[in-house]
Amino acid sequence: MQREHQTQKENHKHVLPADKKWRLKEIIVMSALGVAFAPLYMAWIQVWAIATGLLGPIGLDIVFGFWFIVSIICAHIFRKPGAALISEWIAAVVQIPLGSPSGAWLVLTGFIQGFGAEVPFWLTRYKKFSTPILMLSGVGASIASFLYNWFRFGYSGLSPVLIITMLVIRLISGAVLGGLAGKGIAEGLAATGVLNSFPLGKEWRKKRGQAVYEKYTDDQ
Repeated sequence: MQREHQTQKENHKHVLPADKKWRLKEIIVMSALGVAFAPLYMAWIQVWAIATGLLGPIGLDIVFGFWFIVSIICAHIFRKPGAALISEWIAAVVQIPLGSPSGAWLVLTGFIQGFGAEVPFWLTRYKKFSTPILMLSGVGASIASFLYNWFRFGYSGLSPVLIITMLVIRLISGAVLGGLAGKGIAEGLAATGVLNSFPLGKEWRKKRGQAVYEKYTDDQ
């Protein structure tokens, strides 16, 4: 009897709460967002080229945060385990048949960046999606991508001052272009009502209802 109770207890630990389980509709929309951002990520290469031409090596780090944005958007909208990781990976992989110069490396690149973006949400057990957490997601992706670039592109051969400068700039870019911009896009979509069936949309609908109620009570 005791062994059966222990088995049931262990099984319960591995079952996700109902509000954290993925629905088919959420998987489809998240995947669609990942696919939609693939060509945008590729187009951003031109921005990178311009920034690097004007500012040198740090130009890449200034614009790098945009390549994390779909992970923050999807994490904020769906609030489910894997949203940041999977959406970022999809956006990366879809770029391969589109002709990205990075080629098959994007399979690994997307996973690493998505993993870095996922960590802050995992640490909060997918319960907090405040502005600081969304910005930390961008920072997490920045750290993961920088470590990856360190080994892939030989950053160890650069001067310490340049390395520190690049890292700091990338962290800021991840927080702003990834975190804040991702938050703005997700909440902008929620404000239109198109996300009403998803966690972020439900939160916004609740806030709107509360605001209307408070306005009504103030007018009485």
